[in-house]
Amino acid sequence: MSTLPKTDVIILRELGRRIAEAAADPVNAQRREICRRIDNRQKGRPSIYIYQEPWSELNDTGELTLRCEDEFCREIELEMRQKLYKWRHYPGDMTIDAESVQPYCISDSGFGIKEDVDVVQTDPENAVVSRHFNIQIADEADAAKIKEPVVTHDAAKTEECFRKRNEIFADILKVEKRGCDTFWFAPWDDLVRWTGVQEVLTDLMMRPDYVHAIIGRLVDCWMKRLDQYEDLGLLTAPARQLTVSGAAQIFSEVSPAMHREFAFEHEAPFFRRFGKVYYGCCEPLHAKVDMVAECFPNLYKISMSPWINFPEAVKNVGGRFVFAWKPNPALLAYEKWDPELARAYIRKNLTMAAEGGCFVEIHLKDLSTVRNEPWRLTEWERIAKEEAQRIN
Repeated sequence: MSTLPKTDVIILRELGRRIAEAAADPVNAQRREICRRIDNRQKGRPSIYIYQEPWSELNDTGELTLRCEDEFCREIELEMRQKLYKWRHYPGDMTIDAESVQPYCISDSGFGIKEDVDVVQTDPENAVVSRHFNIQIADEADAAKIKEPVVTHDAAKTEECFRKRNEIFADILKVEKRGCDTFWFAPWDDLVRWTGVQEVLTDLMMRPDYVHAIIGRLVDCWMKRLDQYEDLGLLTAPARQLTVSGAAQIFSEVSPAMHREFAFEHEAPFFRRFGKVYYGCCEPLHAKVDMVAECFPNLYKISMSPWINFPEAVKNVGGRFVFAWKPNPALLAYEKWDPELARAYIRKNLTMAAEGGCFVEIHLKDLSTVRNEPWRLTEWERIAKEEAQRIN
């Protein structure tokens, strides 16, 4: 007997039909080929991805309004409505599959330290907030506060959720259970929340042994976490066949030598357990490309943030790795949208990258606001596609 509200099932089945229709569009094959070529460093136009949107500002037409009542159904509905909204308004090179995936119901006890943070929020509907982190690790003895995570899989819950998805979508979408296929490995992103930013950066000079102790402890705990995922069969494939991503964003202004000593060398053992590495996020890596490549021999893609020296980045990356360019999202946050400014910015950088032999992915992300004008994203995507095609 069904345990799901009948109205919720009707709503989700209709969304499932729209997903199936989108998945049948031949444009998916075209986009997959564009992305495949860049991923394999073959000639082709840059691929385009848009994510980390300010969803609270995008529901001007009501397309994102949730109508389901059941919590399980609402989670599925949110994912589907956001996917369809993006597909209609600013798809870039996104693709859609005719499937509904039930992730394994995995629990993780964490590292034993709960974030102690003061939050300042200007928009209660926007997830982008200002945070002040209160210090919880101040000396080497505090490294003991960092605990090894305990990972568990509730197989019965996974089966129950899988059954519910089949009840909803079985004759519309392919329903699958799926484990974890990647990690975002950025131990420094966690650590600075516990130590304080200014404090730990000063400690790189004043107390290097202490810093090595705490980052070493945290990476060791990450390794134990990965061991458990492997032992419990929670990965979609052996780690050596998967791609992992990571960064040390707080090291934006740290010298190459310190970046290597306190980040790259500690992160390397984790990254080397995987098949391929996509490294970097907001930290500018234009002057550290060779060092990243040396520390991570399986590097295949490197992030080039809005704050890079673009000509130097093009020179240092060239055609060796995928050049994951992160355009400045601030252009969409100006009081007045200026499409020609956006076009000139994109054209200048894509031309430079093409002349330097780079294989470029465009990642528009970290969008805190579009000034409640969702059409800015649509226009930006159109301009980016036009400029990407122009240099092809």
